[in-house]
Amino acid sequence: MEWNLVFVINSILLGVGLAMDAFSVSMANGLNEPAMKSGRMCVIAGVFCGFQFAMPMIGWICVHTIVQAFQAFERFIPWIALALLGYIGGKMLIEGLRGGEDQDGEGAAVGAAALLVQGIATSIDALSVGFTISGYGVLMAAACAAIIGVVTFVICMAGLVIGKRFGTWLSGKASALGGVILIAIGLEIFISGILG
Repeated sequence: MEWNLVFVINSILLGVGLAMDAFSVSMANGLNEPAMKSGRMCVIAGVFCGFQFAMPMIGWICVHTIVQAFQAFERFIPWIALALLGYIGGKMLIEGLRGGEDQDGEGAAVGAAALLVQGIATSIDALSVGFTISGYGVLMAAACAAIIGVVTFVICMAGLVIGKRFGTWLSGKASALGGVILIAIGLEIFISGILG
């Protein structure tokens, strides 16, 4: 593959496809924390961006070094995503049903550990992109991964804004709804990974 407009468009489309889970989780985070400040929104979107950049590069490295081991691991990806998102989503759902929201309707902020788990769970399928871009040289693979990361950042910021808007309207039920969304995303990744 050479550096051209087709390369950029393909990378953008890969980014959009890979960012959909992170978009949904960002909406859930916005629902959970409707008073989120813009700096925190950038950190959250940045975490998803970083993981969506890193995972295709890790996949690319695996293809060029330890292909057999990665192929054996690939079948566990849907199970890992289901477990991680199910755990976080279940925790949010239980907190929302117990009334774990503040009196003013503002949910608890997503902690650093939960955010890292969300980042891993929503980007683990991007490891497979390493196979897709394995024909690229290291610079093209890094450029593709960077485009995927930037697209993810923009899409996650949109998800956070949408989630914040609805989180304000939903007040006390936002955490429970965010939990249901995360569980649904985990199930979707699991089902499409097992059947696909």
